[in-house]
Amino acid sequence: MTKDGARPMEWLQTRPGEHCMIRVDATETNGAYSFVEIVSDPGDGTPLHLHTKEDEHIFVLEGTARMAYGDKIFDAEAGSLVTLKRNIPHAWGNRSDRRLRIAVIAYPGGCEEALRAIAKGSKADLLAIAERVGVQHLGPAPF
Repeated sequence: MTKDGARPMEWLQTRPGEHCMIRVDATETNGAYSFVEIVSDPGDGTPLHLHTKEDEHIFVLEGTARMAYGDKIFDAEAGSLVTLKRNIPHAWGNRSDRRLRIAVIAYPGGCEEALRAIAKGSKADLLAIAERVGVQHLGPAPF
């Protein structure tokens, strides 16, 4: 915490080509939600996964996000809002030649813990956190 009581903000590298900043941690909202900003280089993206405890709302701030949601694959351009419901496999990626910037709200919050573990590079922590927050890795993105 800073001397004014605010939580310090820092960019975390979660993969080569991806950085995120936890703008609002679930602990700041009594678990109601979390808010993360992600910057993704061309070619970057998540593996196919699902959340068992929260829905995600992804707002595309800059660029175009390729989305896999259930059996659908589509592009979401800047200004788009995509809702990813819990228990439905999904992935997103930057398949363009420009930077992608997205804002992600998880409702309820908590899954941002996994981002911290990924940034630290600790597989043991990540597996334990993924189990606790209900994120299941399903394989590579289907695009």
